[in-house]
Amino acid sequence: MLVGVGTAAQRLDDPVEAKEALGLMAEALAVAASDAGESRLLSRLAQVRVTKGTWGYSDPARWVADAVGAKDARSYLADVGVLQTAVMGDAAAAIASGSAEVIAVVGGEAKHRGLRASIAGVEAPDTDQGGAEPDDVVTPHGMIISRAEIDTGLVMATHHYAMIENARRFADGQGIDEHRDEVAGLWARFARAAAANPDAWFRDGLDAAAIATPENGNRMLAWPYTKWHNSQWNVDQAAALILCSAGTARSLGIAADRWVFPWAAAESNHMVPVTERPELHRSPGFAHAGRALTDHLAMAPSDADHLDLYSCFPIAVRTQALELGIDPDRELTVTGGMTWAGGPLNNYVLQAAVKLAQELRADPGSTGLLTSISGMITKQGAGVWSAEPPAQPFVNIDVTGAVAAELEPKPYRPGDDEPATVVSYTVIWGRQGPERAVAVGEFADGARTLAASASSDVMAAAVSEEFCGRPIIVAPDGSFAPTA
Repeated sequence: MLVGVGTAAQRLDDPVEAKEALGLMAEALAVAASDAGESRLLSRLAQVRVTKGTWGYSDPARWVADAVGAKDARSYLADVGVLQTAVMGDAAAAIASGSAEVIAVVGGEAKHRGLRASIAGVEAPDTDQGGAEPDDVVTPHGMIISRAEIDTGLVMATHHYAMIENARRFADGQGIDEHRDEVAGLWARFARAAAANPDAWFRDGLDAAAIATPENGNRMLAWPYTKWHNSQWNVDQAAALILCSAGTARSLGIAADRWVFPWAAAESNHMVPVTERPELHRSPGFAHAGRALTDHLAMAPSDADHLDLYSCFPIAVRTQALELGIDPDRELTVTGGMTWAGGPLNNYVLQAAVKLAQELRADPGSTGLLTSISGMITKQGAGVWSAEPPAQPFVNIDVTGAVAAELEPKPYRPGDDEPATVVSYTVIWGRQGPERAVAVGEFADGARTLAASASSDVMAAAVSEEFCGRPIIVAPDGSFAPTA
């Protein structure tokens, strides 16, 4: 169970005065021990788990463990692409099995410090660990982005999520203006939630009109997404969770009002690139995870009292709500999400877990749902938590096999001056304006292809008219032209 939670943040103009990410992580872990009311937890840590960030530390968990006096702890590094809920769920499972008494899960970033150093033209170096290796390393399998996507220039998360968003608009039968307003309204609600969160990075978020309008610094990134639809990762934030067994908590005298129990977790690690998914706007992984949790708990995830849905982009939240049967008009975040509360790479879920634990402690008898995404809704994770003990033992359910049996990738091939139908698309912007339209096409035989156009007429039409479902001709060089 979770007994201590902590965060650390800084927002200093002088990067020389600012802590690097390691220092923030150690600070957050010390705060978590203080939150539990028991500093002896630190010396009893069996393992310190760190989720990989943008930094280049080779063994950050060892540095953090040494900084807090956990000399006997094993160091563990979860690479980018490993679900953050999986790191937490595996820790809970290790404690439930008796293989460990106390485990810390920690993550952090100091990209604001790095940005300020770049602006000021000064050095803000990170600690060089000399290539030290962690005791335990977990890495993902397979590629999140396909070779064809890379070759077409679809390399940024914004590009992929914009395509998923446009596919959802078409599937819902929405007009472009209606869809724009719905998405901006959702993100404005997240901004209001952040305004009430003292740990949020941006607490004076924009209203729906400002989010939707590409002006005043809110430039278009990949249509229909502007900067303020996007996760903001230039933050200095860290978070830490301390988990231990009930026996350990009792022996240390940790007050019961600190205890938050993981009831169950579920995850899928089946990886299919966005352009090869049968339905771009669906996520069978979340649907299967939701059913697995329901079967184990006799409670649907949608019935949880408090929610924090992973929020890198609006379509991530909208897809989870769709697959988990959650009313989209509910409060879907306890933090304000990754645009407003802050989106430190590969660490946001830990930030959300801290806030969720605080909400559950303040609302006895309530339940909370915490979700995680890796890649482009490529992997999916969800867990249910409560300050009340569960009616059944904790389980960490892997639904990867069930998802793989259902989610068969579409074959991919280049075009040869042949017709295709647009499955989804986006227009990618640069600093000076739109640069190219990119479309996922489907041929008559069901195979998928990627094609691009730098035509100003095509790009202008693509942001003012619905291109999904339209016929195009795909050339051997990877370009396309609409035929109607």
